[in-house]
Amino acid sequence: MSDVDPERTRSPRRGMCAAVLSLEAITLGLTTPVMISVADVPAGTAVAVGVGLAVVCLLLAGMLRAEWAYVLGWVVQVFAIALGFVIPLMFVLGGIFALLWGSAYLLGRRIERERAEAFAAYDATDTSGQG
Repeated sequence: MSDVDPERTRSPRRGMCAAVLSLEAITLGLTTPVMISVADVPAGTAVAVGVGLAVVCLLLAGMLRAEWAYVLGWVVQVFAIALGFVIPLMFVLGGIFALLWGSAYLLGRRIERERAEAFAAYDATDTSGQG
């Protein structure tokens, strides 16, 4: 049995970034019919790109325990914006998701750092029951 409080190990960055990727997966999945009907992209290509990126988002959302997954998250943001060359609205939507991703990433890191400092300060001053 571990004495580590689960609150100390829970990552706000991981939770916020996973939420952004999950919502982005819906948006990217919905680009598939738009690419087919509006942009005249062949169905196979549209499915590979739209659904492929959506699946990558969902897989990455589950892999955010590893630091490399955050790097791939940034790559997904670039691809989402690049879809604007096919569907111009994706310049806007991809940009919004990139801003959300960046905000979740940076704010999550800040919360993790400040929380670690607060726990360290608490541990340094908490001597009750230790002797």
